Amino acid sequence: MGDARPNAVQWVWYALGGGLPRRLSPWVLADTTRRGWVRRHFARALVQMLPLVVLCLAVPPVALSYRLSAALGGLLIGLLFSMAFMTETTEHRVVKAGFPPGTAARLREERTERERIERRAPYRRDGAGSFD
Repeated sequence: MGDARPNAVQWVWYALGGGLPRRLSPWVLADTTRRGWVRRHFARALVQMLPLVVLCLAVPPVALSYRLSAALGGLLIGLLFSMAFMTETTEHRVVKAGFPPGTAARLREERTERERIERRAPYRRDGAGSFD
């Protein structure tokens, strides 16, 4: 993966859908393919929705309970929408970083297959001392 990581401002820009410098392309690929990529996707989605949630809570001249319910409802709908297009969104980020379409999906599939094979390996199933 390398040591290059975005700084805080770059990460917020990336979370909002902006592109990063080419030197950070390996980080983008790792961010969208390694273990925990779904959790990181939802973190980016929350950052995208945060300004609207704040506006929903601060601006309308109605009771706080209405503002809270509207903010929560909007947040839930936004997260559902984000979940529905999670694979496409992460793939778009990878393409924007300079990789061919399908790269993220292929790498996640390869990782899943490797983990499946490793889980079924005899040394996992029978313990370390069972190669007699």
